[in-house]
Amino acid sequence: MRKITTLLFIGFITFTINAQEKKVDAKPQDPNAPVFEFATEVIDYGKIEYNSDGVRVFEFKNVGKSPLIISRVQSSCGCTVPKKPTEPIMPGETGKIEVKYATTRAGGFSKTITIYSNASEPTKRIRIKGIVLKPQSAVAKPKSTVSSN
Repeated sequence: MRKITTLLFIGFITFTINAQEKKVDAKPQDPNAPVFEFATEVIDYGKIEYNSDGVRVFEFKNVGKSPLIISRVQSSCGCTVPKKPTEPIMPGETGKIEVKYATTRAGGFSKTITIYSNASEPTKRIRIKGIVLKPQSAVAKPKSTVSSN
């Protein structure tokens, strides 16, 4: 009985120690930091033809107070190729991130593009989705059954 009481006491103490709130030193946000404002964060291709144009453009505006510098743009797979602006986006100006999806892969897709920058939100995720239709195979014409009398 004494062993059980001791184990329960140790378990209770362990539980209460782990339940305490931990203070996290949050880095204060810079009020002058650049800020992304996207027209849309998800582009839906809808149903598109096999091997069609897979290029789409995400437009955004820097609504912050300092230049927005995009250091890197990375996609969730090799079938999606993003292209970032090379120059800083000044406050009040707009920028574009071009995304090309390989439409030679039939079926549904949902891909994430991650943007790394000096913005107030240093890691931003945008997404593309849609369905690539199966390629149309050559349809054989039915033979004519006209008899010549």
